Amino acid sequence: MTRHGFTELAKEHDELLLVERPKVVQGIAIAAAEGDRSENAEYIYGKKRLRELDKRLRYLGTLLKDVQLVDPATLRGDRVCFGSTVLVRDEHDVEKSYTLVGEGETEFLAGSISYKSPVARALLGKRVGDVIVAQRPAGEIELEIIGLLFAGRPWENQDA
Repeated sequence: MTRHGFTELAKEHDELLLVERPKVVQGIAIAAAEGDRSENAEYIYGKKRLRELDKRLRYLGTLLKDVQLVDPATLRGDRVCFGSTVLVRDEHDVEKSYTLVGEGETEFLAGSISYKSPVARALLGKRVGDVIVAQRPAGEIELEIIGLLFAGRPWENQDA
């Protein structure tokens, strides 16, 4: 997992555990004190919200436990790897960039994709100039790798 992703997920975990969950528990206690719980909408909603929070906290706890941090600023080389940003051109000459990150830290609109995704798996280990074909749920896509960045730094071509 990248350091940035770890920081964001840890922040969310702490916010849910230390702020949001106590509020919900307090709301449930207040609603329970009002009497009949079977028809108390605030109590029922509070219990449902608490289950959702606990489920998210378990998921975040699993992601953050025994994590190995990767700092993209320390990466080097000429191959696509975890933490690198890949500039690609598709068969319609549309250019995109993908940053390969860990599970739970993906932000598709920001261009970060899970290293386990079909596109990322096809890109891993490839070099600038390589053409890959990735099988996606939306169908096959052909991509040419036109650039490679490590924490915003371009890869260094040792052959030049």
